[in-house]
Amino acid sequence: MEHTSHEFLKALLETPSPSGFEQPIQQVVRERMKPFADEVRTDSHGNVFATRFPEGRPADAPRVMLAGHCDQIGLMVQYIDSDGFLYIQPIGGWDMQILLGQYLTVWTKTGPVTGVVARRAIHLLKPEERNKVPDFADVWVDIGARNKEEAESLVQCGDPLTFALGYRPLRNGLAASPAMDDKVGLWVCMEAVRLLHGRLLKAAVYGVSTVAEEIGLRGATTATYAVNPTVGIAVDVTHATDVPSGDKKTQGDIKCGGGPVLYRGPNISPRVFDLLEATAKAHNIPVQVRGTPRATGTDANAIQIAREGVATGLIGIPNRYMHSPVEVVHLDDLSNSAKLLAEFCAAVGPDTNWIP
Repeated sequence: MEHTSHEFLKALLETPSPSGFEQPIQQVVRERMKPFADEVRTDSHGNVFATRFPEGRPADAPRVMLAGHCDQIGLMVQYIDSDGFLYIQPIGGWDMQILLGQYLTVWTKTGPVTGVVARRAIHLLKPEERNKVPDFADVWVDIGARNKEEAESLVQCGDPLTFALGYRPLRNGLAASPAMDDKVGLWVCMEAVRLLHGRLLKAAVYGVSTVAEEIGLRGATTATYAVNPTVGIAVDVTHATDVPSGDKKTQGDIKCGGGPVLYRGPNISPRVFDLLEATAKAHNIPVQVRGTPRATGTDANAIQIAREGVATGLIGIPNRYMHSPVEVVHLDDLSNSAKLLAEFCAAVGPDTNWIP
């Protein structure tokens, strides 16, 4: 992976972006893409668009939208008790059993505040409590405050929280971090735009950092309406099944390091799939294929049914331990996905047929 691109990836992963609180990471995106895009803009919803226009900007040039969502699952301060402990509610989908015992960061207006998620020690739990997954009302965040007044001098209701962020390289090209979902997809889309810098294009290419995917594909819905793309490709993570608990019978045989995952199914245009597959073959890019028999629950779902309908594709980045503080991906899968998208966009022109 190119050095500055690797630094960009780390910056994304180390910047907080719970759904609805994506402003800090979008500033990282804007700064990164200024040298490589013809236009960088942000809409009132918070989506960021980094655009390459075709030579001469012909009126009949197709529009390609590449969407990766910048938001991560998070938490929100809901209540502060008299002793200064914080009670929280989820932003997005959480597994409470993973949350217990984690270091968290409260992202306040005056700066980050460290806390820990706690409940009564196992020695003090009743037998029936030990076998029950607690509710959010049963746990609290301890920031070390003496009382409510001290806590409220630092934190206010509505402040977002995340896992303690941090990028950690592993062996054999793997890396671990919270929020690989979907900052790696965002990285792929923006890296594809970077790779197109200086190349003559026959299509307009919109790299879009979408917001609020984790709470209902909201950013992709508004961004797709604005772009009105001819073809759209979402890039998100997908479950890697090369782990002891991997269920290949339901999720497919998906390996970290095996290449981008090309989706097939009713959420996917067969024309887009075929061109992605042909492009990968022409440029010796390894890919994996996964079938999905329904709408995917990714930005691809919102893109496909925008306006009068959009020819839509979906690329998945194999990801171990999704929605946890230790999500794991392979860096080669990111680089190969960006290369595939760049070559796909370079191949699109006014004569490309998207009709199934």
